[in-house]
Amino acid sequence: MKDEATELLNILRGLDKKIVTVFLTVAVIQTVSFYFTSRMFYRINLYDYFASHPEEEMIEYLYWYIGDFFSLFVISAFIIKFYLKENLRTYGVQPGDYKFGLKIALLFAIVMLLIIWVISSLPSFSEQYPQLYPAKEKAGAFIVFESALLLYIFAWEFIWRGFMLFGLEEKFGYYAVFIQMIPFVILHNGKPPLETFGAIFGGLALGILALRTRSFYYGVIVHYSVILSIDVISALRFRVSEYGLGLNALINILGNF
Repeated sequence: MKDEATELLNILRGLDKKIVTVFLTVAVIQTVSFYFTSRMFYRINLYDYFASHPEEEMIEYLYWYIGDFFSLFVISAFIIKFYLKENLRTYGVQPGDYKFGLKIALLFAIVMLLIIWVISSLPSFSEQYPQLYPAKEKAGAFIVFESALLLYIFAWEFIWRGFMLFGLEEKFGYYAVFIQMIPFVILHNGKPPLETFGAIFGGLALGILALRTRSFYYGVIVHYSVILSIDVISALRFRVSEYGLGLNALINILGNF
């Protein structure tokens, strides 16, 4: 047993410090996110303190979004800067090839906007978004909710298409795109099957985009533009009860806004 332990210790000592740090950090951060900065934690441990507050539902979402910004982005950025002693730019925290990135992001946003316009014509779909009900009716609540959501998406994209992708690229090359896609898809489990299967393609596409541009910013733009479009269109449809697809429906929505 002593020889086995010695051999294992020698193997561990020979492992790449950076790769081990990336894998362990992602595992720890996701655990922290699930148990301590999630809505589940809020509801079990903090709900009673804010149950009577008129903005209780908003507080729950703010706790989740801002909490995950710290757990997914701030902690990993701290490790990059002070433990690995590397520049955040090498992990995609930079504009990179902004001409190509913005072009792809804009093209994707336009295509998705058309798709969302069609899908949102289903009342059952529009009634689900935004997830915070007051954001459907109050502009102030909508702005606060979407701003906090942007922080969350920023951190969510960074942990996969920034920290994990660029952290593993030197060792695994383009295989890092597939590696970061796996936990990304797993974390979609429990959502509608089509969305989860779509996350396979989405995770790969966003990973490729990040490597091509040397930045995860464009993944944030793509991801957030889709969610923001869903929320804006759904909220407007809900307010005026307009679920048509033609030009008259669009005029009616904008005219009654």
